[in-house]
Amino acid sequence: MKFADRLQPLQFNVFADMDWAKSLARIAGKNVIDLSLGSSDLPTAAHITEAIALSLSDSSTHGYLLFNGTKSFREAAATWYQQKFGISVNPETEVLPLIGSQEGTAHLPLAILNPGDFALLLDPGYPSHAGGVYLAGGQIYPMPLLVENQFLPVFDDIPKPVLAQSKMMVLSYPHNPTTAIAPLAFFEKAVAFCLENGLVLVHDFPYVDLVFDDRNSSIEAEPKQQAYQDIPGNEEYRKVMAPSIFQADPDKSVSIEFFTLSKSYNMGGFRVGYAIGNAQIIEALRQVKATVDFNQYQGILNGAIAALTGPQDTIKTSVETFRQRRDTFVHALQDIGWEVPLPPATMYVWAKLPKQGALDSVKFCTELVESTGVAASPGAGFGKSGEGYVRFALVESPEILAEAVRRIAEFQS
Repeated sequence: MKFADRLQPLQFNVFADMDWAKSLARIAGKNVIDLSLGSSDLPTAAHITEAIALSLSDSSTHGYLLFNGTKSFREAAATWYQQKFGISVNPETEVLPLIGSQEGTAHLPLAILNPGDFALLLDPGYPSHAGGVYLAGGQIYPMPLLVENQFLPVFDDIPKPVLAQSKMMVLSYPHNPTTAIAPLAFFEKAVAFCLENGLVLVHDFPYVDLVFDDRNSSIEAEPKQQAYQDIPGNEEYRKVMAPSIFQADPDKSVSIEFFTLSKSYNMGGFRVGYAIGNAQIIEALRQVKATVDFNQYQGILNGAIAALTGPQDTIKTSVETFRQRRDTFVHALQDIGWEVPLPPATMYVWAKLPKQGALDSVKFCTELVESTGVAASPGAGFGKSGEGYVRFALVESPEILAEAVRRIAEFQS
């Protein structure tokens, strides 16, 4: 049986491959500590699940949900954005509900790219960004993210012939996997660059709220730990808010931004997100979406409305939980000789591998889970520039994270 050529670039998936390695470790009797997947272990707030539960007994929520039926959710999303960033949003033309933001980032290339067109993607970056380009028949130009550039791409390094064939650029800050934050000055430069070169600017923004105020950290930021933070124009990075692309593009002239409730509201399993952006881009994505699905269950959107409009104190609690876990894990890794900067955001630690594993992150992570039961994501799975790194997700308690590091120490001894 012969399948479409477009499936060939999708053969390697970091999460699927590590899931297989974890299953083998469990079969072998290992007690697996799974730090490979960024799925929050924290509970969804009660007022959110109650809104979903109440919907179940309402038979009017049991049918197909078309775009007009999402009006209340779109209005809640627009209001949330206006309150958070001070920029007006039209819920009729500038908001699109999504079954998780990954749906949007994977489908948007179908609306933007013709076969052979280039998309400019972060390297390393989230795998679905590349997957959507491949499905659209596009080409990828990886923009390397290097520690010496504070994990920000250098636009001047993009070859002119590639730029001439490019139709879109995808950014995502706070960044998965490197945990870097981009300052507003960088976004302003990105908007100007995309306007100048006729590019759609895509910003994937799942970690909008997961930014740490390190004045409360238990770890003193040594000079070598400040590489992510010493960014020109980023003097206000300590404010517990990451900039939106529309603070640099308030007229929504060229941009679209993707949000999810998976991280801020611990709703990963409910698969709910949305896009805000330029009305023409939103309409183009809506056309693609309409051929694939209607929308998720109305009860889930009712829960999302409760999340966006209800008490926000659970976000602060979640951020503090991840900050404490980060401090515990980073401190423990440093104690066993790993050189790990203090992540300023997200729910991850992006760690440069010790010398014995630096040349093959996939081999390191596979052998680590086989030997110890500790599962992490190899940096190479996020792109060529991720080789030599490993990503740990802070989805366990401080005690279990400390145990994971103890096992890592035994593995590398």
